Amino acid sequence: MTALTRRDLLRGVALVGVGSAAGAAAVHAHGDDTVWQIDPELCGQCGRCATHCVHPESAVKAVHVHALCGHCDLCTAFFEPDSKLDTGAENQLCPTGAIRRRFIEDPYFSYEIDEQLCIGCAKCVKGCAMFGNGSMFLQIRHDRCNNCNACSIADACPAHAIRRVPASTPYLLKSAH
Repeated sequence: MTALTRRDLLRGVALVGVGSAAGAAAVHAHGDDTVWQIDPELCGQCGRCATHCVHPESAVKAVHVHALCGHCDLCTAFFEPDSKLDTGAENQLCPTGAIRRRFIEDPYFSYEIDEQLCIGCAKCVKGCAMFGNGSMFLQIRHDRCNNCNACSIADACPAHAIRRVPASTPYLLKSAH
């Protein structure tokens, strides 16, 4: 067995350093061309997006696709599903009042999401999916997301609905088809 020289040791340290730098560059490059996103087809509306984001205010927000919406008077994304025919404010589902309801014509209403108030709790999404057509769903807003290498929301997601998608197409939207 040959003795390890100082030169061999320095070469080994240099190789480890180069390998570490290359690995870090690969991870950084991976983060540049992909971003985290929620697959609305897999999301189970568990509410963990509101509590597990590294930001005090979650980067996850509710999205409403108006083309899919029925514009119902008794929208189950807006009102508690068991509110029956009582449309009083006490029956509103959103804990922060992030959904704005606007009368269009009898019996139709428009529902808009105020992202400043939305906390990503998924209550509206769950209500819409339970009795509606699923026109509301959650998405990660990339102007708020750090795009961490290990998303804490993805780690907490029981449905494994959060995955990396190409940055060129960062949103996974539902369509009318």
